[in-house]
Amino acid sequence: MKFDKILILDFGSQYTQLIARRIREMNVYSEIFPATVEFEKIVNFEPKGIILSGGPFSVYDNDSPACDDKIFEMNIPILGICYGLQYISYKMKALVKPAEDREYGRANLEIVDNNSELFEGIQRVSQVWMSHGDHVENFPEGFILTGVSENSPVCAVENPVKKIYGVQFHPEVEHTKEGKKILYNFVVKICGCEQTWRSENFIEKAIEEIKNIVGEEKVICAMSGGVDSAVLAVLLKKAIGDKLICFHVDNGLMRLNESLNVVNLFNSKFDLNVKLIDASEIFLEKLKNVEDPEKKRKIIGNTFIEVFEKEARNYGRIKFLAQGTLYPDLIESVSVKGKSATIKTHHNVGGLPEKLNFKLIEPFRELFKDEVREIGRVLGIPEDFIRRHPFPGPGLAVRILGEVTKERIKILQQADDIYISLLKKYNLYDSIWQAFAVLLPVKAVGVMGDNRTYENVIALRAVKSSDGMTAEPFDFDMQILFKIASEIVNKTKGVNRVVYDISAKPPATIEWE
Repeated sequence: MKFDKILILDFGSQYTQLIARRIREMNVYSEIFPATVEFEKIVNFEPKGIILSGGPFSVYDNDSPACDDKIFEMNIPILGICYGLQYISYKMKALVKPAEDREYGRANLEIVDNNSELFEGIQRVSQVWMSHGDHVENFPEGFILTGVSENSPVCAVENPVKKIYGVQFHPEVEHTKEGKKILYNFVVKICGCEQTWRSENFIEKAIEEIKNIVGEEKVICAMSGGVDSAVLAVLLKKAIGDKLICFHVDNGLMRLNESLNVVNLFNSKFDLNVKLIDASEIFLEKLKNVEDPEKKRKIIGNTFIEVFEKEARNYGRIKFLAQGTLYPDLIESVSVKGKSATIKTHHNVGGLPEKLNFKLIEPFRELFKDEVREIGRVLGIPEDFIRRHPFPGPGLAVRILGEVTKERIKILQQADDIYISLLKKYNLYDSIWQAFAVLLPVKAVGVMGDNRTYENVIALRAVKSSDGMTAEPFDFDMQILFKIASEIVNKTKGVNRVVYDISAKPPATIEWE
């Protein structure tokens, strides 16, 4: 089945993958290419429209990324966002210059042209999200001014003849109240895309492709315990049956009883025959005296490779390795020159040594997590597993600030298990994007019974989000928060104080490390 497609050219914005995600949510397929991609690849993609993303550059920077100007001759609609608007304006001889007042955060867009195609059905004054230092001083010839804000005299323009549009704000982020409607107007009404993309349509095609690639060879799959690798394993089982070899490495950094529970679930329900490898002592020894979070990530990634390599040798010659790599993993693991900036190390992307000579099978490399979850539902994976909150690849190592020890892991496992269990008891778990406990590298004085204590501090984190790119702290009923804190202190040996993190993302991240 052929799908209508929107192409996004990435100029380095931290929000680029959100654009693709918003479009997929409309049931229209989208992909991200670096802005510097060859024009031939753009043509071969056959997009019905192109979006130019934002970016951290000025159009006057010597090393600012540029796309092939032939896109403006393709006679398909183009939308420039933030830097994308500035790039279009600069290329069409309009003036772009540093703004006197840099705009970052919420602003009000005022629509000044009632005939605007892009703003059809949008309120005359609407909240948008800004993030820019330069702005467009005057708009290009042939364009109509359609929107202004307090600090952006040219906040939105369009050329209805050439179907070229530009906005200074970010319609893809949730803080832009009518952003989804604006993108819908561009993708569906202006580009004319049919809304026929469904993530579940992916299953039949993926199974056929996996069968053709694998043939009679075997595939090895290391299940992390998370949603992505679990859905991958079930899909592979459906495609190649007993030619799939699954194992799960318990690194000692999982949540309470998680490794055993995951292996039991998928062996009993899906007959995956997952082998449980207890490598906890190996990981703990490597992490001894290490406090830096990025060093922790690299040690855990490298140690996993060592354990993986040793286990893989037990099966003789294996040609294929399956990984649950997602689209955001690929995007976040590249450099900023024309692609989005690296946020953190991803062990799924380019992490295994070449000497293992595996060919990678990554069926989800063009999918977002919510699409993988939907595939999991279709494949029959239990809903309570599918709805699990995101869990970092390095596990509790990045939720233990400071050194990771067996004692500190036990404290955090206990506190986190109490926290999550109570969220489910009070029917709050599914209202929260991500919740977890953090063990802080400090101790505090307390009084328990008649005794003075000097014990550990647990921080609780719970955020609301639709994508993890931006997040707000969950607004707890204080009585419930009191009960959670009390339960943790009473039942977790070594903890006498609980605090709640009320930071938003940005400026904070969701995880602490």
